[in-house]
Amino acid sequence: MGNAKKKKKIILACADCSERNYSTEKGLNQVNERLELKKYCPRCTSHTVHRETR
Repeated sequence: MGNAKKKKKIILACADCSERNYSTEKGLNQVNERLELKKYCPRCTSHTVHRETR
């Protein structure tokens, strides 16, 4: 049998305008804390913090 890693699909939303721009995956062992990344938002036309939505 293969060593399958389980991942959860999440959506990232801009902290400033709340637009959902990106989707990514993270491991199930990291479910307790929300992911925050600094990414480009086309609506704000700048790099802003994007947070995981639920």
